[in-house]
Amino acid sequence: MKTFKLKLQIIFWFILVGIITSCTPNESGDNRPNIIYIMVDDMGYADLSIYGRTEYQTPVLDAFINEGMKFTNAYAGAPVCTPTRVALMTGRYPARNEIGLREPLRMNADDINMGLSPSIPTLSSMIKESGYETALFGKWHLGAVPDFFPSKHGFDQFFGISGGAADYIDHKSFNNELILYENDLPIEKEGYLTDLITDYTVDFISKKHDKPFFISLQYTSPHWPWQLPGDDPYPDNVSHLSGGSPEIFAGMVKNLDTNIGRVLKAIEVAGLKKSTLIIFTSDHGGVQYSDMGPFQGQKLTLYEGGLRVPAAVRWPDVITAGSVSSQPVITMDWTVTMLAASKAKIPDNLLFDGINLMSYLEDFKKLTPRKFYWRITNRKRQNAYLDDTLKYLKTAEGEFLFDISNDPGETINLKDINTEKFTQLKSDFQLLDNQMLEPFVLPLEPID
Repeated sequence: MKTFKLKLQIIFWFILVGIITSCTPNESGDNRPNIIYIMVDDMGYADLSIYGRTEYQTPVLDAFINEGMKFTNAYAGAPVCTPTRVALMTGRYPARNEIGLREPLRMNADDINMGLSPSIPTLSSMIKESGYETALFGKWHLGAVPDFFPSKHGFDQFFGISGGAADYIDHKSFNNELILYENDLPIEKEGYLTDLITDYTVDFISKKHDKPFFISLQYTSPHWPWQLPGDDPYPDNVSHLSGGSPEIFAGMVKNLDTNIGRVLKAIEVAGLKKSTLIIFTSDHGGVQYSDMGPFQGQKLTLYEGGLRVPAAVRWPDVITAGSVSSQPVITMDWTVTMLAASKAKIPDNLLFDGINLMSYLEDFKKLTPRKFYWRITNRKRQNAYLDDTLKYLKTAEGEFLFDISNDPGETINLKDINTEKFTQLKSDFQLLDNQMLEPFVLPLEPID
């Protein structure tokens, strides 16, 4: 009898161990998290209601942010599309790479055969090599020809636009070319672009996965052209910068909020909420219909309004819900953090300009001073260097030293008051700038 009971106990423990070991963080049996990186386009710091927008509400993103960690000092790697995406894909300052000198990459004869070289180790290629399924849905803007497409950088699946912007209705670029692709082939689809990007994302999440997955979800919204579902396409030869209104912009952001809700719902339905690390941010500041909060400047400037962005991370059981971090972070940090979470193998000679934020995600009270560098040289000439809370800025109007902790609107120039710090930061900027490629210069003219 005792022997029989002992056998039953042994069988019970084997069953229990089997159940425990089968309860892994994702259905693939791999204990690494699924990763979704959501980057929206041209969203100002205060364009979400949780960051201060009052003209409309963004309930989905507000709730998502409250389930994780909200960042109040998040920066873009650049104040314009292509360089920020270079920073994300490489984990390095964009001016270290030739395509990062384009602000942004244009769909013309000069830039058409340029792109992010497949020979460069990238976020997606390294995560792919670590054993993840990979997909990019939305905006690419790192090369307009298939030689530089996402498939050359480790993405298993791609649906979206190759360039910087497209009509949300007929999916043409500003030069009236169709730039919508599925993998390496052009495709024609009916539907509002933000909705279509979400459709592909939800479909991908809903499939069975034998590996953890990485999704780079690059919405074009709320970047111009300012259109809502059901609108007509822009007529040929009519500038996509025409039209728009605060009401249309609000509708675009609310549509975006709803679509991100569809993605989050798909994660829940698939039972993957706890095993999925989700990062949300913007590629840089907004333009005329955006709210930059207390900051001055906008996209294509190195004032805080062009660089400061909303950002949040959710990873249940790892990140404290409702936490708020004032830790300064920048685009390249998300790169290094995702590589760390995926346990990707990094080439020995690859040095990043970002840091792994995992310890900050686990302890929102942990703070470390940071130093950040920016330069734009195409249609504007501006330099900036941030050392903790003091910022050196050079524009066409002169040189400045701002204390952004006490003067977030950058209105009080301390250059002649704290000359020692001004000189030091200007010198620090130059030392780092000397490591970068020579700037690419265009005639001075405004561009959105």
